Amino acid sequence: MTQRIQVFGGAALAAVYVLGKQHDTLQLAESAGGSGALYGLSPSYSLSGRAPVVDAFRTGRPLWLNATGLASYGESPPETLPAHVSLGALPLGANGSPLGCLVVVDEVADGFDAERRNFLELYADQVAAWLEAGGEPNSHAIGRTGRRAVLGPALDRFSVGSFTLVLNTGQIDADDRVLDLVDIPRDDFDGRVETLLEHTVPDDLPALMSIVEPGHMTSTGRELEFRIRRPTGELRWLRLRARRLAERGGRPERVLGVVADAAHLRPSADEVSKVQRLSVALAGAMTVRDVSRAVVSALRDPLEADRVALAELEGDRLVVSVLDPPEPDAWPELWRSEWRSEWPDAPARALPTLEAALREGRMSLWTAGSSLEPNLAGIGPGGLAVLPLPAEGRVVGACLIGWDEPHAFGTEERSLLTATAGLVGQALMRARALDAEHELATMLQRSLLPRKLPRLSGAVAVARYLPATVGLAVGGDWYDVIPLSENQVALVVGDVQGHNAGAATIMGQMRTAIRAYAVEGHPPDVVVSRANHLLVGMETDLFATCCYVAIDMEEGNAWCVRAGHLPPLLRTPDGHTREVTIEGGPPLGVLAEAEFPMTAVALAPGAVLALLTDGLVESSSLHLDDGMRRVCDLLSAADPSDAGRMADDLLGGSNRRDDDVALLLLRYDGIGVRPLRVSWTVWRLPDAVAHARRFTSRTLRSWQVTEEADTILLVVSELVTNALVHTQGQVRLDFTLAGARLRVAVSDASPRAPVKPSNVNWDATGGRGILLVQAVSASYGSVPLSGGKQVWADVTLSPRET
Repeated sequence: MTQRIQVFGGAALAAVYVLGKQHDTLQLAESAGGSGALYGLSPSYSLSGRAPVVDAFRTGRPLWLNATGLASYGESPPETLPAHVSLGALPLGANGSPLGCLVVVDEVADGFDAERRNFLELYADQVAAWLEAGGEPNSHAIGRTGRRAVLGPALDRFSVGSFTLVLNTGQIDADDRVLDLVDIPRDDFDGRVETLLEHTVPDDLPALMSIVEPGHMTSTGRELEFRIRRPTGELRWLRLRARRLAERGGRPERVLGVVADAAHLRPSADEVSKVQRLSVALAGAMTVRDVSRAVVSALRDPLEADRVALAELEGDRLVVSVLDPPEPDAWPELWRSEWRSEWPDAPARALPTLEAALREGRMSLWTAGSSLEPNLAGIGPGGLAVLPLPAEGRVVGACLIGWDEPHAFGTEERSLLTATAGLVGQALMRARALDAEHELATMLQRSLLPRKLPRLSGAVAVARYLPATVGLAVGGDWYDVIPLSENQVALVVGDVQGHNAGAATIMGQMRTAIRAYAVEGHPPDVVVSRANHLLVGMETDLFATCCYVAIDMEEGNAWCVRAGHLPPLLRTPDGHTREVTIEGGPPLGVLAEAEFPMTAVALAPGAVLALLTDGLVESSSLHLDDGMRRVCDLLSAADPSDAGRMADDLLGGSNRRDDDVALLLLRYDGIGVRPLRVSWTVWRLPDAVAHARRFTSRTLRSWQVTEEADTILLVVSELVTNALVHTQGQVRLDFTLAGARLRVAVSDASPRAPVKPSNVNWDATGGRGILLVQAVSASYGSVPLSGGKQVWADVTLSPRET
């Protein structure tokens, strides 16, 4: 042991102290290199006394002293110590469970320099990790298992070596022990780090590259386990601890490292099965929530843990993704006070021990009775494991596992936790990226869809949209509900080929085009035909399918047009559901001169019309015919009184979708009181306005509208005059009386909408008509019709005239 320490520590003496049976003293377990008495070391120290080894043990921090510092402790008179003696006391163990202390002594004037201190601290970490894991099976080590160590023969078989790596050149100075661990003869080693990496198992190379590449490792250091393939084909587990030394005085940036045998990390068959089950579960986890559920399932019951928490690290903040059990009473008070929504934000700033563990990036284990802050100890009073979750060379989250009863961390369990941390970290990083991608894609998709559906007279319409969970979540499915003229509405559902931003762009353009053609007043076949011409003329290879249905709410008549899309489903009032037989045409964008025939369908009050895309009825595991039958059965069994619940029932509980899903439901209730309607063709005669006024008076008298008659006559005069003066062709006057509202509508052959004048002076001879109509009516506007427009004004009637 003396020679090994001198190789990379340069110490003249090394001694290991461990806790005594009563835990009130530190006792010398082994020394090497010389007599401890020569340097003033005692066989034992009381923890209530004052000595370098006691102070280092109590504070948990290394203590470095030169001869003057040693003399201040008064352990030995200065004249009894050799000249220029320096001492280092390094605590063994951490996380509230100290194991002992490593003491190194050397005859140097100015103490140990920074590089030697770093090496000795790394060496102490390896010794502590070996002791914590149980050390020699037949020894009585004081570790997590509570055994007391007899260190001599066991520590002598503990293999550890050291190296120095120059980052910008890749040159590495490795001692013989490192080469023995990697199975490289000294004569065959060329001093290149690549030569060492060639013996590493390929799966472990990414983790090692984060250390050997410049700029990837922080100054706080790294700890990791890796495997090398021996010439016999056998795998050997090694543990590496390394620190980066910043560039000083022109010296290149270097990494100091210590490598130790870690055969205790070799997994057992049961441990391998647990890791394999977790790997399978994480492979199918698409979201952070899925990852969280997989971790709880893989750890809590197999480890008989009482609490499991998983949190993502976002900046300096921990965002909890799952707590199990989910009840706030199961967690400490500080966690309950932060409970704002489904999960609290982990109060990391109030838990400095947790922050330190995440900063170091090392698995931390605390046994029962460890001195932790109450809000951390309360998670696992019988034992607590904190697993920093690594991914791509940094910590992306943390997993906390707690036990209420005293818990001993065995070797196999440590290996399971170490393997779990790496798997979960990678899965969490992947799921976070997928969540962000899906959120962005869904935001793009929903920005192209209607924010809300209009309220309809005589019907209820609801829509549902679900993005695909496989691949990019943005697609080409769309739906729309388009109010047309009085008591007329159009429904449309479509699907653009592909799942990418291009498909979403075409989808937005097609939805806008169909809405524009429909609002202009074109019949359904013309709307779809014009949309087809538009898509054919676009510079795209994509095509689209759609189903367009125009409905007359008064009569219950529907005209359906299908362009390569699934037919709508109709649920009759008696609960029977069938596919509507529609001849249909090809998809949009395929043939410029394609025809799209219309099919008439009668709707009875209580009927439900469903328009959907193929993502709901077809997938890699579901045939289209089977999917259509399934949706028909669900639609028949659903309660039509709640259209929203009916739509949710059709979507089902599937979380994994190969394609987007768009669903549009309309429950036709019918109009209870049909409005009164009458029309009049205005002939272009000199007294045409007078004829229109006389027709209006007769109509109002027949409808018993008297109090608002003068207002209505004024509106008719102004609208008819504007149509005759500013347009050519036929002019038609329409009246509609619905409840307490009477609508006056004048249609003409000009597509130009009337413009309200911005400035009318006293000398003007015209321009006040529109202002008068707007002033006396409850609402006013114009809508395009095929080849022209309709200008309308609503007049509210008094209750006694309704």
